[in-house]
Order: sequence, then structure tokens, then C-alpha cells
Amino acid sequence: MKSIAFTIATLAAVTALPAQAAQPVTGRWTTVDGKAIVHIAPCGKSLCGKIEKILKPTPGRPHTDAENSDPALRSRPLVGLPLLTGFSDAGDIWKGTIYDPESGKSYKSKINRNPNGTLKVQGCIAFLCKTQTWTPTR
Repeated sequence: MKSIAFTIATLAAVTALPAQAAQPVTGRWTTVDGKAIVHIAPCGKSLCGKIEKILKPTPGRPHTDAENSDPALRSRPLVGLPLLTGFSDAGDIWKGTIYDPESGKSYKSKINRNPNGTLKVQGCIAFLCKTQTWTPTR
């Protein structure tokens, strides 16, 4: 009888714990291959990330959002371009939308901090995700 009471008490204690919040991801991050610096900060009630600086421009590629599906947006500069939008705390990760200026497409996205302090950034179509690792920048 004691073991049943102990099990019930343990289950009650575990279910009473608050949900784990996602680790903070705000700050400046260098993207994969050191191409750009993205600044992640609060935007209203969510988080967003904008290109702060291009470090390694793609040769022959304009410094504008040339691949955007909306012709009216193709002339906007890459610096200041929103890459991450609408990110909210979803437990141990952040969920939102990521924009890829190289393809002009947006994807569902998940981001979270790795134990080593880097940022795991995923862009997903259905259950297929492409993962990048971004590093913190001062």
C-alpha cells in the first residue's frame, strides 16, 4: 500500500512542475559558413531576427532580396532584411518562420540553444528539416 501512495505522490509532484521555458536566443549570431550576422531581438510579443551585416557576399549576387516571390520586395537591401519572424516560446524551443533570401522562400522554423552555446536553426517543410548551427557574435 505504501508503494501505491508513493507512486501517486510522485506522479502528482511531477505533473505539478511548471513547463520548461526555452533558453534565451536573443543576441547577435554568425550564420553558417560565416556569411552574415543576424541580430535576434524582441519584436512586440515575439522574437525576430534581421540581417545586421553581410560578411561574405555571394559573388555575382545583388545585395538585395532579388529572389523574393513578390516583385515589389526584390529591391529591398539584404542588410536589415527580416530572416526570423514570429518566434514564440514553445517549451524547450522557439517556433516561428524563417526566410531564405537565396531561394526567396519561407519555412516553418525551430531554434534552440545547444549545450555548447551555439544556436540550432531549423527550417522545415512538413517533417523534413534542414539544420544549421549559428555561433554567438560579440
